[in-house]
Amino acid sequence: MMLISKQKGKKFDQDEYDLFFNNIENNLRELGFGDISVNKKMKDLNKILYDILLKFNIETYNSFKINEKVVFKYFNEFNDNKSKKYEDFESYFVKYYKFCFDQPYENMIKAAIEFK
Repeated sequence: MMLISKQKGKKFDQDEYDLFFNNIENNLRELGFGDISVNKKMKDLNKILYDILLKFNIETYNSFKINEKVVFKYFNEFNDNKSKKYEDFESYFVKYYKFCFDQPYENMIKAAIEFK
């Protein structure tokens, strides 16, 4: 959604960004992680997010493609880009990108919740 916002010439809402990370933090706490562990994990997740965002290069609506190196770096269960599991993963994110891109910016986050 951040990439789509940028492509549409809009700035991704800071409140949505904060809500995204607050939800992750709350879920980690519910899983029983302590303050020190949560802070370390949040720092790591933030680095991963920006690593992923910086390595995606989308020039046009139809040019969205998953960066295989990023996927293999962060998802150990994918060891081959020809596997059915990887193809399903890639297909899901390409469809998700196009679905979100087709939504009006103001409704993109609400509509994304209903994506199937």
